[in-house]
Amino acid sequence: MKWGSLLLGLMKTLAVIWTIPNTMLGVLIGLLGLVSGGRCRFREGCFEFWGGGTTWFLKRFPINAVAMTLGHTVLGVSDEYLHSAGDHERVHVRQYERWGPFFLPAYILCSGWIWWAGGNAYLDNPFEVEAYSKAP
Repeated sequence: MKWGSLLLGLMKTLAVIWTIPNTMLGVLIGLLGLVSGGRCRFREGCFEFWGGGTTWFLKRFPINAVAMTLGHTVLGVSDEYLHSAGDHERVHVRQYERWGPFFLPAYILCSGWIWWAGGNAYLDNPFEVEAYSKAP
């Protein structure tokens, strides 16, 4: 095995560990969705949950999201929405890998600051700007 691939594997493992607090929150919501009729799969390094309680949760979330990323977990209203938002949500996965447990506080603080300054707390958030620029 070459050192480069070994180092790459180590970095990926560390990124997964760094996101565990947020991933576990997503898995908890997803498991509640599963016991209420939802579905799950593992795709592109992420758990994906949709339907059942997962859909119920997302439809009641403040921005009425059709998909949402928590670490290496992507929650969706439906399988179709997971596919259509997949590239966008994978950008958020990479953001979680950089920010780890600080992602959610940073995201919320950015949104609050932007809202206070008169902007759109969702669309003007730099995390969303990056995700929409890389995966519209």
